[in-house]
Amino acid sequence: MIPDPLLTVCEGAREFGCGIPTFWRWLANGTLSKAVKLGGMSRWPRSELLEVIERAKARRNTAS
Repeated sequence: MIPDPLLTVCEGAREFGCGIPTFWRWLANGTLSKAVKLGGMSRWPRSELLEVIERAKARRNTAS
């Protein structure tokens, strides 16, 4: 088992419960970190995507 799996764009979008266009938009505006490039493939460490969720939760808690 890979401790920090690398996710495809489809898997990443599924993690957020969003569509693929939204995932790409978040990449373009800097919400998500750049992909790890392996040859012609783009992959995102699951831990980095989960960090985005944790940061959003922290902002929500401080805004209340």
